[in-house]
Amino acid sequence: MISASNISIRYGKRVLFDEVCVKFTKGNCYGLIGANGAGKSTFLKILSGEIDAPTGQISITPGERMSVLSQNHHAFDQYTVLNTVIMGNKKLWNIMQEKDAIYARPDFSDADGLRAADLESVFAEMDGWNAESDAASLLSALGVKESEHQKLMGNMGNKEKVRVLLASALFGNPDILLLDEPTNDLDVETINWLEEFLINFPNIVIVVSHDRHFLDAVCTHVADIDFGKMQLYTGNYTFWYESSQLALRQRADQNKKTEDRRKELQDFVRRFSANASKSKQATSRKKLLEKLVVDEIKPSTRKYPGIVFKADRECGDQILHVENLSKTSGERVKLFSGATFTLNRDDKVAFLSRNHLAVSSLFDILMELEMADQGEVRWGSTITKSYLPNENEKFFAGNMNLIEWLQQYSTDDSEPYLRGFLGKMLFSGEEYMKKTKVLSGGEKVRCMIARMMLTNANCLILDEPTNHLDMETITAFNNSLKDWKHVALLSSRDHEFTQTVANRIIELTPKGIIDKLMTYDEYLADAGVKALQEKMYS
Repeated sequence: MISASNISIRYGKRVLFDEVCVKFTKGNCYGLIGANGAGKSTFLKILSGEIDAPTGQISITPGERMSVLSQNHHAFDQYTVLNTVIMGNKKLWNIMQEKDAIYARPDFSDADGLRAADLESVFAEMDGWNAESDAASLLSALGVKESEHQKLMGNMGNKEKVRVLLASALFGNPDILLLDEPTNDLDVETINWLEEFLINFPNIVIVVSHDRHFLDAVCTHVADIDFGKMQLYTGNYTFWYESSQLALRQRADQNKKTEDRRKELQDFVRRFSANASKSKQATSRKKLLEKLVVDEIKPSTRKYPGIVFKADRECGDQILHVENLSKTSGERVKLFSGATFTLNRDDKVAFLSRNHLAVSSLFDILMELEMADQGEVRWGSTITKSYLPNENEKFFAGNMNLIEWLQQYSTDDSEPYLRGFLGKMLFSGEEYMKKTKVLSGGEKVRCMIARMMLTNANCLILDEPTNHLDMETITAFNNSLKDWKHVALLSSRDHEFTQTVANRIIELTPKGIIDKLMTYDEYLADAGVKALQEKMYS
């Protein structure tokens, strides 16, 4: 068990935590959620002891070991990959080091022998003889090749380092596991493996993630940071979101009787409990939900942006035809070839590739920002396009305020009109006078979404649209795209976004494309697709 008692932190007048009291118990996985800046990562650092809260204390059951996913990619540069993983269990690693140092002494004494015997006993109890094979198995499961296990961490790329550091955190069955954005830079197969690992993990997990699908798969509870407090809720992220939104709607309806509110919430819990059969943690989660008291469900104070796309005209019969399109990168790497496909009305297509540059290049070609090596692109005459690129820095090269910036893209440049769009994207009060050079990554994406909404296009092209966004904006964006009735081309690492929006999947490969009219989950599970992938990438 790990608990926080009366944790408070203030930065000037800003209260981050105000006497937070919470207890995390064995066998549960807690998803730590909160708006950007709420203090999720800070709270993990307080739990781990990396930083001290001015008031309050953290208590851990004596003898229990905590493991933390390191965010310092250079901390282990002088160590091998395999040793970095074993160092995740500091006690075991220290025993190994001391043991080796004793045996290496030229003047090995009787006292050294007794000490070595004691160390060997503890080493055996900790299953130390299997440490290297266990570490190697973890690395292989996380996609780190055996040929790289003896490399120095300093010679590994950042994406590979992330996997090694994750293996180090998971190594040795820790009693308490703290994970901050563990799915970053992982592919779908590795994320699926991590989900299964955490679902079967018997101890405490506390995780921060923007991946809603991942949180839904692994979490038994949600720890919500709001107004400087922390509240624990039974269920996964989707249950928390939907129940808190229902409670918010009920609070807005002042005429609704208390008993009616209670009955509506009880009906919701029963429906969600029944749907839990689709979850990998179905049995345990359903039992937890059945014990839930509806009075525990509180409305969220989160602010969700108003993302609404409207099209000035319907799409005609001719949408887009691509014929034998190919592209090679500047490094002479074949990104894709022989891409031939035709889009239909209401197609919402998710584009995949093992090399994301392939998708970005295709979208740039479709927008006439880049030339293909060969092939043809034909858009229908009724199609108007709006593009959200993966890289947006060039759009913010100047130093305008947000009104001036948005005026560049609007036929109506009146301030009240543009302030309305900025307000929908949560730029309230005097924030519309903010200069573009001080915008965060998430604020820039919200500006780009406002720019898209102004176009009233009937075809949306979205390259990694959820990058840099908080959970609230991702959820609002996702809901907007689910309601979109026209054409969309998208690429996203957000599993939930892709699964709930796309009705067609096109994968770009160096040897052609795989084109399937199915959902993302169906695509990932399809044996025929797997056979094609082996052929296309071999």
